[in-house]
Amino acid sequence: MTVQQLRAAWRAVPFRPFTLHMADGRSFTVPHPDFLSMSPTGRTVIVYQEDDEFSILDLLVMTEIAFPRTAASKS
Repeated sequence: MTVQQLRAAWRAVPFRPFTLHMADGRSFTVPHPDFLSMSPTGRTVIVYQEDDEFSILDLLVMTEIAFPRTAASKS
C-alpha cells in the first residue's frame, strides 16, 4: 500500500466508501471522506467511527484498500 493509493481513494470524485485492511487482520471502514484524516506525509492516518471513537493507523501495516461491490456490479 502506498500513500498515493490511499490519497487517491480518499480524494476520489465521486467518493466511494472503502475498507482499510491491516496486517494484523483488523479492518476499518471509511464511509465518507470526513471519517479519515491524514498526516502531512501520509504515513499516519486517523479513522473515525460514527460514535466519535477513532483509531490511529500506520500506513506501513496497511495491506489493502477494498471497495464494496455496488448494486450495479453485482449483476
